[in-house]
Amino acid sequence: MLQDFKAFVMKGNVLDLAVAVIIGAAFGAIVNSMVNDVIMPPVGLLLGKVDFKELFVSLNGQYFPTLAAAKTAGAPVLAYGLFLNAVVNFLIVAFVIFLLVRAASKLQKQPEAVAAAPTTKDCVYCCSPIPLKASRCPHCTSAVGLSAAAKS
Repeated sequence: MLQDFKAFVMKGNVLDLAVAVIIGAAFGAIVNSMVNDVIMPPVGLLLGKVDFKELFVSLNGQYFPTLAAAKTAGAPVLAYGLFLNAVVNFLIVAFVIFLLVRAASKLQKQPEAVAAAPTTKDCVYCCSPIPLKASRCPHCTSAVGLSAAAKS
C-alpha cells in the first residue's frame, strides 16, 4: 500500500497540482494586498474618502461606527464592502490567469498538419483528375495504367 501511495504521489500531475496550489496561494496573498492596499484606497478617496472595508449595513437597525464594533456587539451585518473587495480580487486573479493561459497557449507547439494521401492522379492525355485505381480516364476514355500507389 505504501508503494502504491508513493507511485501516486510521484506522478507528474500530482506534483504539478501541488506546486500550482502553493503558487496560487502565494499569488492570492499578493493580489489581496494589491487590492486592499493599492487599488481600493485611491478608489475610496475618489468616491469621497470611503473605506470599502467599513461599508456595511446593520440588519438589526442599530447604529455602529465600525464593522468591528458591530461584530463585537454580535449584531448581524451585511458587509458589502468586503464583498466588493472580494469581487475586485476575483477580477484581477481571473484577468491574470487569462493572460497566463493565453501566453502558455502561444508557447505550445502547434501540431503539424499531416498531408493526406492522394486519392486521385492526373490523366497523362487530358490532364483531368481521375481515381488512382482507374484504368481508363472517364473524360477522354484513354487507357491509363495503374500507378504504383494504387497497386499497393
